[in-house]
Amino acid sequence: MNENPNGEFPDGVAAATGKAEFSAEAADTAETAETTVPPVMDWYIVHTYSGFEDRVVQELTNRIKALGKEPQFGEIRVPKETVVEMKSGKRRNVERKFFPGYVLVQMEMSDETWHLVRNTPKVTGFVGGSSKAPVPLTPEEVESILHHTAESREKPKPKYVYDRGEQVKITDGPFKEFTGVVEDVNIERSTLRILVTIFGRPTPVELEFVQVQKV
Repeated sequence: MNENPNGEFPDGVAAATGKAEFSAEAADTAETAETTVPPVMDWYIVHTYSGFEDRVVQELTNRIKALGKEPQFGEIRVPKETVVEMKSGKRRNVERKFFPGYVLVQMEMSDETWHLVRNTPKVTGFVGGSSKAPVPLTPEEVESILHHTAESREKPKPKYVYDRGEQVKITDGPFKEFTGVVEDVNIERSTLRILVTIFGRPTPVELEFVQVQKV
């Protein structure tokens, strides 16, 4: 192939060479993309000592980082919901565990990751299946738990639920300190109709769930 007087290849040849190099690089990138398969992660239920759920999350997170196993793990959660309670005459939203003693772990299951989780302090084992071959949650079960958590943040429900015929004590409002019997329950509105004895006569009063407590 002839060079031009300046010792350079013709433009067409240079362009072709550049395209060839680019094509080779693209092929390498495509091959790498095809061979790099993200790990398959499922959600598992891990049983812990009651009251140590948050500590287990922290301990497990630290162990994963220390051993460099972040690629094999996703989210680690304590299932919680937001509820409304009355304290010192004021309403406040508080978080509570709705599956006490359990932690949700998103992970790629293998002998190594199994031992990493199982040997975390305050963990007693996996739930479902056999001890060495736990069964993951179904996508529907995971969606149900996560939806409940998100929904409770948007629309917190009362901390306690009451039944007809149950005796309660009123903790807020003009009838504070009175006791009465639940006559009707409205779950949608989170209200109760309570039969209270006033001046010797049974009188129905409507109150919110957070305005009473169980006797």
